[in-house]
Amino acid sequence: MSEPLYQYGSSYLDQLESEAVYVLREAAAQFERPCLLFSGGKDSILTAWLAKKAFAPAPIPFPLVHIDTGHNFPETLQFRDQFVAQLNAELIVGSVQESIEQGRAREETGPFASRNGLQTVTLLDTIHKFSFDCCIGGARRDEEKARAKERFFSHRNASGQWDPKNQRPELWSLFNGHKALGEHFRVFPLSNFTELDVWLYLQREKIPLPSLYFRHNRQVIERKGLLLAASQVVKPVEGEKVQMRTVRFRTIGDMTCTGAIESSACSIEEVVEEVAAASFSERGARFDDQRSDTAMEDRKRMGYF
Repeated sequence: MSEPLYQYGSSYLDQLESEAVYVLREAAAQFERPCLLFSGGKDSILTAWLAKKAFAPAPIPFPLVHIDTGHNFPETLQFRDQFVAQLNAELIVGSVQESIEQGRAREETGPFASRNGLQTVTLLDTIHKFSFDCCIGGARRDEEKARAKERFFSHRNASGQWDPKNQRPELWSLFNGHKALGEHFRVFPLSNFTELDVWLYLQREKIPLPSLYFRHNRQVIERKGLLLAASQVVKPVEGEKVQMRTVRFRTIGDMTCTGAIESSACSIEEVVEEVAAASFSERGARFDDQRSDTAMEDRKRMGYF
């Protein structure tokens, strides 16, 4: 029987852990009102877990913030509440539904409508309401070309917008968190992790995860090559049909844009083997990234995660 894959890279995982912990402590030291953006996905789970390590035995010194589209997977919300309770952390929930009811966001219409992009309005309103000057996120540079342009400390202007050409240098891991009134930063401790690194670390630390990440039978709709979970908000259009498939999810987000993959992986060990052999990025299963070649960068410029 072969040894666990993570044993071969344990020193490398230790370096990534040390870097992430350092970034988290710098964020806590440099900003007055930081928060941690928590989606219930593996990257935000790992970021919250590292925050617990970074400040132990004290509690995590900032709240977790979840922007709820109202179209999240029920499994995600159930896991979110259990995990936050396990961390003994504070949870703040921003509601896209409330943003729509208040006239702050306009619901998309049509068969392919999604609330994913509407999260930006709710996020920026939540940042303003609680005076957050730093939002810590689980984004990684290997996810997508727009993500690769991010620094560890990523500046946002007073409107919450991102300019990839106006970022500060980070030589010798020195981070400049200076900001003007109303501006804030996004901070990404997992920047140098890859998807495989994340899974290897989750495996090593035995970190709990939502069941969506592992093999299960689910009714899905095949749409433009992606498998979307059939639900009240994702219904078949002409030419489509609901099918039962054995799937798992590589990313977790709004049901309207998060695609599943066919998989038999039912444990972290099997997921690690699958990810190591994968030939396409996990973002390849996101319907929202297919709206245009620059979909992610366009959303990020407007204040997206």
